[in-house]
Amino acid sequence: MAIAVVGLSHRTAPIEVRERFVFGAKDAEAALLDLLRRGVSREAVLLSTCNRTELYLGEVAGEGEREAVALLAARADLPEAEARQHLYVHRDRRSVEHLFRVVSSLDSMILGEAQIQGQVKGAYEAACAMGGGTGVVGPVLSRLFEAALAVGGRVRAETRLGEGAASVPGAAIELARKVFGSLRGLRGLVLGAGEMSELMLSCLAAEGVRATVVASRSEARARELAARGGVDFLRFEEIGPALAEADIVAAATAAPHVVLTRDLVSRALPGGARKPLCILDIALPRDVEPEVGELENVFLYDIDDLEQIVTGSLARRRDEIPAAERIVVEAVTDYWHWYAARDVVPVIRALRDRAEATRREEVAKALSKLSHLSEADREAVERLTRQLLAKVLHAPTVRLREAAANGRGSGVAEAARFLFELDDEAQGERE
Repeated sequence: MAIAVVGLSHRTAPIEVRERFVFGAKDAEAALLDLLRRGVSREAVLLSTCNRTELYLGEVAGEGEREAVALLAARADLPEAEARQHLYVHRDRRSVEHLFRVVSSLDSMILGEAQIQGQVKGAYEAACAMGGGTGVVGPVLSRLFEAALAVGGRVRAETRLGEGAASVPGAAIELARKVFGSLRGLRGLVLGAGEMSELMLSCLAAEGVRATVVASRSEARARELAARGGVDFLRFEEIGPALAEADIVAAATAAPHVVLTRDLVSRALPGGARKPLCILDIALPRDVEPEVGELENVFLYDIDDLEQIVTGSLARRRDEIPAAERIVVEAVTDYWHWYAARDVVPVIRALRDRAEATRREEVAKALSKLSHLSEADREAVERLTRQLLAKVLHAPTVRLREAAANGRGSGVAEAARFLFELDDEAQGERE
């Protein structure tokens, strides 16, 4: 059994590929429950964001990684061979390091962005609540994700990696500035009512943009978002006139298909936009048909454009990478010591319990024949035998722990089980 992660990210696949692998909440639950039902692994978490889709598997079976690849390929409706061109597979300690780097935003498109920690937490909590509340997370991934979230917190508290960090909406604002310069006084539309839309609305407000929230599906949530932001609400079917007046459109819906087509925008802007129209498509799957960018005076940007925009502003954050990496390395070592020790800790405990039971039995036999001893002498015998036992067990305990830290714990633990006849006790505790 092992730990593994199978997935893809902005580093291995362009947006048109990544969007095919996105999982909604219901689909994610169905996929994870199916993996466990088929014995692919004992535990699983699915992280699906705009920039990555990753399956984390705990106690994965021998063919588990191949099964995970097949699941992701089926989700994207791609042949496995084609899907593998974009997928990576990490095992054991490398899987731990990968997650810790992800949650610390060291692997993000925008170095230091803050959203990923919340997304990892959300994926973990969703997995814990799946299957009617029984969850698909056990001790291995539970400890792994709790440790990962702690690492993310440490990186943000102990380094300046997140100082002034650009979120996806923040980077989108930088794109808009390249079109308009100052954004103050411009009019905007925010499509969608989720977390990204709310962040986008806040960013626009901070720049002095008067935005309107547009609902494509969840009208109640969009109205609530508009009320919280003190802005107007508009139904999607009423978007035509608003598009004609808008300077900036931020699209961040959770729709599984495009919501702004070339035909729709063309009808709203016959002959093209009379003034620059900046459309920021920060959704995955994309909200805006790529052909919209071909219209006159329309500037369309998607998630992959963000990386180019922020490149020049990352120098200060890159200086903090070594400090963040040290935190990650330290945490990986701590977690892996715990994980490796899972084989030896039950053996150590069983060995000590067996030895202590033998000590008590033999001391009781001896004292039954030494009735003339005083209470103080009896206590001295007890103390002496306990001290002798502790000294005898010290070296085996240290060696077992050292073997676990060096990756040899399983073999040494098996030898200890055989030598001291601990199979039933230690194995039962391990399970």
